[in-house]
Amino acid sequence: QKGVYLLYISPLKALNYDIERNLRVPLEGIAAQLRADGIDPPEITIGVRTGDTPSKERARMARRPPQILITTPESLNLILCSQARSMLREVRQVVVDEIHALAPNKRGAFLSVLLERAEEIAKQSPVRIGLSATQRPLEETARFLGGYGPDGSQRAVTIVDASMRRDIEVSVSSAVPDFYGLKQGELWPHIEASLLGEIQSHRSTIVFANNRRTVERLTLNLNEQAGSRIAEPHHGSISPARRRQTEERLKRGELRAAVATSTLELGIDMGAVDLVVQVEAPPSVASGLQRVGRAGHQVGEPSRGRIFPKHRADLLEAAVVVARMDEGLVESTRFLRNPLDVLAQQIVAMCAVDEWSVPRLHDLLRTTAPFRQLSRPVLDAVLDMLAGRYPSEEFAELRPRIVWDRLADTVVARKGGQHLAVTSGGTIPDRGLFGVFLAGAEGPGRRVGELDEEMVYESRVGETFLLGASTWRIEDITFERVVVTPAPGQPGKMPFWHGDRPGRPLELGMAMGAFVREIRAAPRAQADATLREQHDLDQWASDNLLRYLDDQAAATGV
Repeated sequence: QKGVYLLYISPLKALNYDIERNLRVPLEGIAAQLRADGIDPPEITIGVRTGDTPSKERARMARRPPQILITTPESLNLILCSQARSMLREVRQVVVDEIHALAPNKRGAFLSVLLERAEEIAKQSPVRIGLSATQRPLEETARFLGGYGPDGSQRAVTIVDASMRRDIEVSVSSAVPDFYGLKQGELWPHIEASLLGEIQSHRSTIVFANNRRTVERLTLNLNEQAGSRIAEPHHGSISPARRRQTEERLKRGELRAAVATSTLELGIDMGAVDLVVQVEAPPSVASGLQRVGRAGHQVGEPSRGRIFPKHRADLLEAAVVVARMDEGLVESTRFLRNPLDVLAQQIVAMCAVDEWSVPRLHDLLRTTAPFRQLSRPVLDAVLDMLAGRYPSEEFAELRPRIVWDRLADTVVARKGGQHLAVTSGGTIPDRGLFGVFLAGAEGPGRRVGELDEEMVYESRVGETFLLGASTWRIEDITFERVVVTPAPGQPGKMPFWHGDRPGRPLELGMAMGAFVREIRAAPRAQADATLREQHDLDQWASDNLLRYLDDQAAATGV
């Protein structure tokens, strides 16, 4: 039958292209072996549907669906809101990759409803398969993946715990003997010199930073100090084509280092990476394990990583993260319960393509784990809001999105509902980024990347700026984009983006408090030994951290 048989969902577009490439080679090998055995191999087609897929390719995919479709939650939502959803009738298996990156947030709640909507379309209930390397507890993730059956019982999920403790060698290094008294910017030359030494002494290295501005700064300065382009940046505001080019060059051994944010954190196949370096403490234990795990993919090879803190408080967090990484104590996952903004969004999307009876709508939503406890009064309150019944006149300017026939107890979208569902689908926040495009160029390659709207407001035509470790001159600024031309060799201002810093997990914060109490209670020599042996700090890092805790105690009297 014509249609998609296996639906593969991953949180990262970059991961999707990697999966596609890794599928094609074994499929070609299987076909070659079948031909050698005198068997005519069946044609197995693969398609990738993401926000970067051209409209012509999307239309072709709707007419001739691939048997294996690789996509993201947001693109799956677009499929379900269009006539292309008919391609999902033959789906037999659904794979959710890197499920730990989705389950604990609103994007996961969004996906859980999409899975039930896809199940409504499929001729038979697809088998769901969740994959993750850093997940705890497995039972909570299994409950999120499987959801509940129509009778209210939890769907049976088989947990295959194939985890094994990978050998990791992580150390925390201070680039200077004493952080105290350093002025702003004085530390960076020391960190960059240490990074350059690591990169030049290894075949391939990934340098992770926690924000895009740091990635751009490090790449520029490393290349200047090396006298050649030994590193390339990799973050979400660089065009997908440029990011894929960097990945391919690193895998082929043509590039000594990639400097990245979390865009290279998840399970993208990076080949023979020798070392991972983290500038600043990883945002969580799970993130640290994912990042260091990019190194040492050879059989029996340990994953090696080094962390360079940026300040004394950063040393404290790094020490705790490394110890918990050694013990495999990743943060526990808890999926969200009843996120009503996601609920409202999904109701509009569902009503945009079908008329729903409210009891049937309620039953379907309650089959998802996040909305299992959704009561009818709460659902009615959300439907009231979407239908235009607001609590006060202050909301009167908000347009109703659905029509709720209370006599028949049915809901359907108002005119424009489908357009709204398609243009506003997903829970990834709109950060007001301006696209950066190459003047006079056509096709996908003309997109250079993205800039924060505040930086664009502060920029003027004729100015130069850095993006992707290259200099660009601004030729025009419109209401939605910045048009540029290359300006090689010209100095440019460093870009910035807001909202890059991730929050600290509760468990990590509590562990840091316990760690400080333990170190303060121990004699100096014992505390130093603990930091060196159990937390993998070098001598400079240990001395810096102990002096920092002493200064804190002296300043606070605690």
